[in-house]
Amino acid sequence: MIISNKVSIHRVLTSTWRQFLAVILTCAAAWATVAYFDIDTEIPGLLPSVLGTALAFFIGFNNNQAYDRWWEARKIWGAIVNDSRTWARQIVQYPDRTANPENVHLLIKTAVYRHLAFLYALKQNLRGTSTNDYRRFLSETDTTYLETQSNKANAILNLQSKALHEMYCDDIIEGFRFAELNKMLINFTDETGKSERIANTVFPTTYNYYTRIFIWTFIVFFTLVTAQSIGAWSVLAGALTGYVFLTTQKIGQSLLNPFDDIHTGIALNQITRTIEINMLETLGETDIPAPVTSVNGEYIM
Repeated sequence: MIISNKVSIHRVLTSTWRQFLAVILTCAAAWATVAYFDIDTEIPGLLPSVLGTALAFFIGFNNNQAYDRWWEARKIWGAIVNDSRTWARQIVQYPDRTANPENVHLLIKTAVYRHLAFLYALKQNLRGTSTNDYRRFLSETDTTYLETQSNKANAILNLQSKALHEMYCDDIIEGFRFAELNKMLINFTDETGKSERIANTVFPTTYNYYTRIFIWTFIVFFTLVTAQSIGAWSVLAGALTGYVFLTTQKIGQSLLNPFDDIHTGIALNQITRTIEINMLETLGETDIPAPVTSVNGEYIM
């Protein structure tokens, strides 16, 4: 996720120079068609005007939809942060420790660590990686159970629900507090489903495909029309105009998959690490990991 208010010219150039070169070559070819071939038919200037206006609305719509996906993903993980802190606070404070304090403390620690495993398993699922970072928070028994499950995050919630029910049956947690903790597990299930919906729903490819075709068509006709009046300068005019449209469309493309491990994606590494730090501090642990730092002060993963 980008955190800097300044634009890195180096990153812009390295990510768009091939695109700009392709635009220049296309415009040069369009200008050469007018300059070196005897074309009697004059192309009306209204054609690129209408096409450019339609493209502006079309690209704007696509970018709005892309940002909506990105912003919804960020709100979901903002809710996960708040609910995770609430879960840690409640699971530490609610149980009755009077009967068997050592056993209860172990149950509390297990519940906190299982939730950290849930977060890393969910992140792994959303990003499609195979890091298995969640295993370091689980016992050997839990890890063996998860090997038989296709959805690791959901399986961990199942373990949490079972353990919470056992604590209620053993009178470690009374009824009202059990309901509050169970509500948190329901919230985590909802947030998992919402995240998976965004990650597994592909933005219609026809939008991107036809947008690119229309942009390149516009670039060609814009250069052909301006070549009739300003000559070789139409190459520069067409290149700059086409670059604006292509770059604007590319900005929207970078937001379509908010959980991808890219600089414009949601900073899942930072969010999960922040939750881990907060929960371990709530538990009273002393071995606290360091926060995730930014890359050159520009973005954070």
